[in-house]
Amino acid sequence: MMRKTVVIDVVGLSSALIGPHTPFLAAYAKSRHSSTIAPMLPAVTTAVQSTYVTGQWPSEHGVVGNGWYDREDCEIKFWKQSNKLVQAEKVWEKARRLHPGFTCSKMFWWYNMYSSADYSVTPRPQYLSDGRKMPDCYAHPASLRDRLQQELGQFPLFQFWGPGANIRSSRWIADASVLVDKWHHPDLTLIYLPHLDYCLQKFGHDFNKIAPELRAIDDLLRGLIGYYEQEGAEIILLSEYGITNVSRPIHINRLLREHGLIAVREERGLELLDAGASRAFAVSDHQVAHIYINDPSCYKQVRSLVENLPGVELVLDRDGKHDHQLHHERSGELVLVADEKSWFTYYYWLDDNKAPDFARIVDIHRKPGYDPVEMFLNPADPLVKLKVIGKVLKKKLGFRYLMDVIPLDATLIRGSHGRLAADPKDHPVLITTQPVRPGVVATDVHDIILQHLGLQA
Repeated sequence: MMRKTVVIDVVGLSSALIGPHTPFLAAYAKSRHSSTIAPMLPAVTTAVQSTYVTGQWPSEHGVVGNGWYDREDCEIKFWKQSNKLVQAEKVWEKARRLHPGFTCSKMFWWYNMYSSADYSVTPRPQYLSDGRKMPDCYAHPASLRDRLQQELGQFPLFQFWGPGANIRSSRWIADASVLVDKWHHPDLTLIYLPHLDYCLQKFGHDFNKIAPELRAIDDLLRGLIGYYEQEGAEIILLSEYGITNVSRPIHINRLLREHGLIAVREERGLELLDAGASRAFAVSDHQVAHIYINDPSCYKQVRSLVENLPGVELVLDRDGKHDHQLHHERSGELVLVADEKSWFTYYYWLDDNKAPDFARIVDIHRKPGYDPVEMFLNPADPLVKLKVIGKVLKKKLGFRYLMDVIPLDATLIRGSHGRLAADPKDHPVLITTQPVRPGVVATDVHDIILQHLGLQA
């Protein structure tokens, strides 16, 4: 018999955070089956989610990070959205084969455009021809977007990521998930709640600063779980990774540039990384960096440089990538893993005056790597908040504007993820309504979902 199931992904949640600041979650975990999921490499959103929903490793589904180098286009592409990038069958597709008529709602889990899920919603700004970026989302069916925004207001994109990120975006997602459930009654619902990702990367485990955010997500979960319990649903609450304290940014591309391996183009006095013309470069993604080597003759030089770089714990070559299930054509020739206190920046310029204009704005697609500093307003500028107000006013009046208020100080970041965290308290959590066998690894989540649905794995 099919059992209604909901999977709630609370990003960044680990057992180290469940306690006095999360009273509901602490009590809930004690009354259910609680364990952890062994971390996978890379422990980043798109790779982990793809493993959870396919039951395959990155070497098989192809999602080797939140972004990678497209060797044909000679472009670094981050945060793409097409579900066709995930090269394996998804759990809802298998469930539909096992149980004709099965339906799935996919609420903000990544790679959500053009998927085979019956109902899906994902962030999708409007990029206007005058340069403005407007909050919006993409939904399937298309009418679902309009219906949700009529009920809940416009999707709060600028509270989903950037300096203004807060609980409002996760609350919108939770409310939208409940409405889709009431309207369509899907058998499986996948819900993504990103709230903790923001404060933990900004402040690490500084409970003086993150306690209010923990209470906010705890209150949100109380209402969301309460709703699904009333509906008689099986509930799987999990996370993708734990976030741990860091203190050292590694400017890997600056090292490669200093040794003549990176090519840049200068336009209007600013520098742009030219990946296709570079002999070697890094695509940085939290605590993992893929090194792509266009010129095989410099392989030994690159390897020697990165192996001796402070903060680098592992350098995975072909055999190392096999050992960690990262041997896919999208991976770099070398994959670097930072030590527990370090993380990789994408910075490639040697002079901040020549940093590209997008370096000081929130721009997740043009930056050739992940940039957590986008969560900060420039603390060195005492007028930065007044500048934001002025730029917002320009936007409302329809004028062009550049929201160049993001700092270039990577030392602001206090939390990161991506590596294989050693302490189980920092591993992703798994809290279920049904018992699961011990020693859960990321690929097991696919079958755990089928188990809760009442379908044979």
